[in-house]
Amino acid sequence: MKLNLATAMSNKLALIGGCVTGIVALAVVFGPWLSPYSPTEADFLALLAPPSLSHPLGTDSFGRDVLTRVLYGARISLAVSISGVLAAAVFGVIIGMMAAWRGGLWSAVAMRFCDLLFSFPSFVLALFMMVVLGYGVVNIAIAIALIYMPIFARLSRNMALLVKDEPYVHAAILMGQPTHSVLLREILPNIAAPVFVQIALGVAFGIVIEAGLSFLGLGVQPPNPSLGTIMADGREYFQRAPWVLTLTGMVVSIALLGLNLLSDGLRDVMDPKLRARL
Repeated sequence: MKLNLATAMSNKLALIGGCVTGIVALAVVFGPWLSPYSPTEADFLALLAPPSLSHPLGTDSFGRDVLTRVLYGARISLAVSISGVLAAAVFGVIIGMMAAWRGGLWSAVAMRFCDLLFSFPSFVLALFMMVVLGYGVVNIAIAIALIYMPIFARLSRNMALLVKDEPYVHAAILMGQPTHSVLLREILPNIAAPVFVQIALGVAFGIVIEAGLSFLGLGVQPPNPSLGTIMADGREYFQRAPWVLTLTGMVVSIALLGLNLLSDGLRDVMDPKLRARL
């Protein structure tokens, strides 16, 4: 189930999603450097200014450029989401592969732990972790990792169970390769494609979780920007300046749309039943 880049590029969903995601990533990485405004410094001469050439997304109640704050906030949200999802992928894949390889009690205990985490709604579990760990972006990343770790564990276990019976795996065992070598060189590369698809999907929902927690005041604290805090501020004066909440929400929606299209396109490419239709 290795992912072919040329085949992925021929899929319209993957191509469009990759382009949108790439544009958003470039804007988040380089946009703050190009912006002439500070994300935290107030400008009381430009309070709640509507969108214009100088302020494409308008300004907020402190006169801060909304586009600049969105770019800085998206950088934080994306960094938190990516770090949390990658941590979940690493630990989840290790747990899943070991559960498939050893089976028995190890597999039963690991999967029952995953079932326990699955029993909690994602956002409720994130709220619980913030109460236990406290506020801050690091704790949000930990909460995201805990939410998505069982997803990666179950996915990698199911895929590894299929791969471990392949002839090349048995050949590696007969050649005397140690367990870690078989897992890393024979099994992991052949389950990587669905894991990458899940990472793309997980990053999108991780952004939603981070924005939701920050919207409730449990994440990034003012005056530092975050997608959630920007929308929370815009809610307070929505009738006077609807562009803050509306346009910020549109930017978030476009970013999530790109990630979702990318994950859907990659899923279609790696699915043998769908690949024949591409």
